[in-house]
Amino acid sequence: MESITAYQPTHKIRFVTAASLFDGHDATINIIRRILQSSGAEVIHLGHNRSVDEVVNCAIQEDVQGIAITSYQGGHLEYFKYMHDLLKEKGASHIKIFGGGGGVILPHEIAELKAYGIANIYSPDDGRKMGLQGMINDMLQQSDFATRTKAADEVKGIQTKYIPAIAAAITLAENVPAEAEGLLKELKKLIGTKKIPVLGITGTGGAGKSSLVDELVRRFLIETDKTMAIISVDPSKRKTGGALLGDRIRMNAINNSRIYMRSLATRQANLALSKYVQESIEICKAAGYDLIIVETSGIGQSDTEITEHCDVSLYVMTPEFGAATQLEKIDMLDFADLVAINKFDKRGALDALRDVRKQYKRNHNLFEAADESLPIFGTMASQFNDPGMNALFAALMASIQSKTGIDLEPNFALSQHSGDKSYIIPPERTRYLAEIAEANADYKTWVAKQCELAQRLFQLKGTIDLLGDSHKETCSDLERIYTQTEEKLDVECKRLLREWPDTVKRYREDEFVFKVRNKEIRQSLYTTSLSQLRIPKVSLPKYEAWGDILRWLLTENVPGEFPFAAGVFPLKRDSEDPTRMFAGEGGPERTNKRFHYVSLGQPAIRLSTAFDSVTLYGEDPHSRPDIYGKIGNAGVSIATLDDAKKLYSGFDLCHAATSVSMTINGPAPMMLGFFMNVAIDQQCEKYIKANGLEKEVEQKIEAIYKQKGLKRPSYSGKLPEGNNGLGLMLLGVSGDEVLPKAVYEKIKAEAIATVRGTVQADILKEDQAQNTCIFSTEFALRMMGDIQQYFIHNQIQNFYSVSISGYHIAEAGANPISQLAFTLSNGFTFVEYYLSRGMKIDDFAPNLSFFFSNGIDPEYAVIGRVARRIWAKAIKYKYKGAERSQKLKYHIQTSGRSLHAQEIDFNDIRTTLQALYAIYDNCNSLHTNAYDEAITTPTEESVRRAMAIQLIINRELGLAKNENPLQGAFIIEELTDLVEEAVLEEFKRINERGGVLGAMETMYQRGKIQEESLYYETLKHNGEFPIVGVNMFLNKNGSPTILPGEVIRATEDEKQFQIATLSAFQERNKEVTNAALLSLQQKALAGENIFESLIEVCKICSIGQISNALYSVGGQYRRNM
Repeated sequence: MESITAYQPTHKIRFVTAASLFDGHDATINIIRRILQSSGAEVIHLGHNRSVDEVVNCAIQEDVQGIAITSYQGGHLEYFKYMHDLLKEKGASHIKIFGGGGGVILPHEIAELKAYGIANIYSPDDGRKMGLQGMINDMLQQSDFATRTKAADEVKGIQTKYIPAIAAAITLAENVPAEAEGLLKELKKLIGTKKIPVLGITGTGGAGKSSLVDELVRRFLIETDKTMAIISVDPSKRKTGGALLGDRIRMNAINNSRIYMRSLATRQANLALSKYVQESIEICKAAGYDLIIVETSGIGQSDTEITEHCDVSLYVMTPEFGAATQLEKIDMLDFADLVAINKFDKRGALDALRDVRKQYKRNHNLFEAADESLPIFGTMASQFNDPGMNALFAALMASIQSKTGIDLEPNFALSQHSGDKSYIIPPERTRYLAEIAEANADYKTWVAKQCELAQRLFQLKGTIDLLGDSHKETCSDLERIYTQTEEKLDVECKRLLREWPDTVKRYREDEFVFKVRNKEIRQSLYTTSLSQLRIPKVSLPKYEAWGDILRWLLTENVPGEFPFAAGVFPLKRDSEDPTRMFAGEGGPERTNKRFHYVSLGQPAIRLSTAFDSVTLYGEDPHSRPDIYGKIGNAGVSIATLDDAKKLYSGFDLCHAATSVSMTINGPAPMMLGFFMNVAIDQQCEKYIKANGLEKEVEQKIEAIYKQKGLKRPSYSGKLPEGNNGLGLMLLGVSGDEVLPKAVYEKIKAEAIATVRGTVQADILKEDQAQNTCIFSTEFALRMMGDIQQYFIHNQIQNFYSVSISGYHIAEAGANPISQLAFTLSNGFTFVEYYLSRGMKIDDFAPNLSFFFSNGIDPEYAVIGRVARRIWAKAIKYKYKGAERSQKLKYHIQTSGRSLHAQEIDFNDIRTTLQALYAIYDNCNSLHTNAYDEAITTPTEESVRRAMAIQLIINRELGLAKNENPLQGAFIIEELTDLVEEAVLEEFKRINERGGVLGAMETMYQRGKIQEESLYYETLKHNGEFPIVGVNMFLNKNGSPTILPGEVIRATEDEKQFQIATLSAFQERNKEVTNAALLSLQQKALAGENIFESLIEVCKICSIGQISNALYSVGGQYRRNM
């Protein structure tokens, strides 16, 4: 495609860009906003997961001409129409709406949206025809108009804080100064002698000013009943005139009726402020805001311009200012009323605090002052309830009062908890990945040395036996050398060689006898083929040389023995394949029916649950259109304990053959709370039936609902085949409401210690890859630590507290090496964090599991082997963990990225090969994707086909009867070594960036994933990487994207039922909800175990109520570019 010249606008065009609500795929909109900027537009970028309300409020406050939205998660019809309607309702119908969504938004839906009034929805075909710049030019051309040219009745609107009037006045001051003169004179008369404090915040670029402002705003909203206006300035690009107005993306607290925010571009070079800042301040003062914050763009050392516009000034810096002499050059240390050294978890922070205090004393002649009395604060704005931020907020309120005489009357109800600063990874432990790489290298060297000794001993023994009695003197010398050599051989290596003949003998027996948690298990070591051959389940090498035997034992070994290359268990369980039964659509009843359909007749129940995007982002179903459109569409809608009870009804969650996997991230603690309560109440129900208490309990439940005057909840529709109703007796109540406390507590303890399964919950991979984060990394990790501590305290050993996932890293575009390296490094980060909290390695390591994606690259053939070896060696030699802790258990899901929308029938072939890799590699569980997942939620037919793939491999494929088929293959051994070495090299690169969290701060992982994704897409596009049915071996009709014959969506009835069910749940618990949520918030702020509270709160609060309660005290994820 030939180069397209950027459109040259006549007016200053401003755009809001964002990804729609519950949508984490933000790479596309990032590209769009970059091209808009480089084409001369001023862009306010909001990032992912933005509601219509947030986007519209922002667009009106910022007085933009256009909104650009990407929407990949379904529900796009409702989302775009609601945005159009809301703009119209708020008097801003002139703002144009543009959107795109890859192939998700179908052609007839695009036509419907354009007819409704959406300016344009760009399809993949538009992209091919117009190119990116062509689409941007179209957007700019349609948006090239002035929003305001003349003053109207803005003064009247400003007096009532009417947002469009405030926004229009600032636009006039910026774009038509002459027209704004009269308006500003009238506004000054309005202000008169009123004193409204102005806080100026300035500092170096990247110091975290926006995050710090957000934390101040959040505390301001909690601790006062006052209003605030924020004027934020970012630099314009000299070359293009465009600007990235990037402060809003970092702010969570500002979408509030008490807050007005306006972003300004400098529109001039080498200055930190717009020349129209003072006019903007006057307009906000006239509107009667109680406090005005002005935040400058990042400055150099000498800029103090902010002090001319404010009453109180705050200078934000980081510990990384260089040598202490650099502080002498910072003018703001002369003028600032307060100084914040942000990112105080950086190395050298305490030294920085000392040096800044010294410089401040010199500048202000305060040589006698105590260090603690200086207005200098170490802050970590990114940390939940940071004590430094609490102290800064208190000092700021005091400084405003002392300088202006105005008391903003903060009550410090929730900001009073200060406590000590806490670190996720203590500074002295940031080298952990390098240490693991070094430990692996040391092990490799040790193995080589020990094998060399063993081989020498074998050669000496052979020579001595060969010479016999005829060369006694020579034999005597050789025996002396043999003894000396044997002394150098490690005692463990001697044991392995000594026991090898017995090991071989054990595997030639008919049965293998081993113990699991002190329970003896006997399993056959052979299967019989149709030809009546006895096929061994485990095949051992035929080596005779001791060096070869030892090398195999130290680097491979039999399944179930260190280093677990062939698997973590001696043999697979009889009658339990690794098959997962996958479901997630509509409401809980519909998914329950699907679960029973796919598991009917199976000896083991292994449920894998996909939640809809509303649930995934921790929200409740709602009639509001942008939420309504997404209820039950990309998974199952679960908002309450009642929903969870219906979802898993008919499955005994405490049965030894039942395990449940829950694919959820941010709201994992809440979903786990629901799940545990379902399991507890199921066992309560069994107790009630076993003791003949049904009538008595029924009367108690009837009395509870009669007193409240409410209808009892029910399972909608007929129970499916296989569902015996277990879990529905106590629908709408908790076991502790109908059973004596002692009985309930005993049942609870036994139930939570028995359930099997996993919850995904890995926040690290989300921040690095697909980005469905709702809580901050630090807060989410803290909650995961709370869950693990709860597990330890309650002896929960069968349930994985976190599934550390590489699947989402691979789906975002990472190659297999990066997937494995990032996933394992994330796993070791959990280990280090849990250790820093005082947990013992053997108390938590068995509760960690892993989750990988399997493609068809050669590296995927050994992904499990390499993961198990690296993990086992690190846990054994670095962390000194016991054998159970050394065993890495992992789930595989076949690659979603290889499910192409073209020639979808070929997708099953790829999935079959990926499943074969996983089963040969002894994965612990496996989910095979349905062939149609690229274009719709899987249908019943496609799910059956997907499950049949692995059932055929496990039950019919002859070679799969052997359980270590990869061992002994030269290419597998070579690949294992190559991949292991590559992963350890990646560990070193991450270590150089400060470990996993340090690398995340510089977006190393995200950048690498995007580069690898682009590389793959480029090779696919130019045909260098052949993909059958996509860029080669094409259908005679070409390779069109196939439109689905059946699109799986939640029905209107299901959506309405979910909303009604939620409403009924909240209504019956309304008297206790507020107190429970307030208690949860206080415990979170006080540093108590959040999950311990959640287990109880989950009984009476919905997922959205819990999420929002935790957001309001500072747990919310802060987006970035």
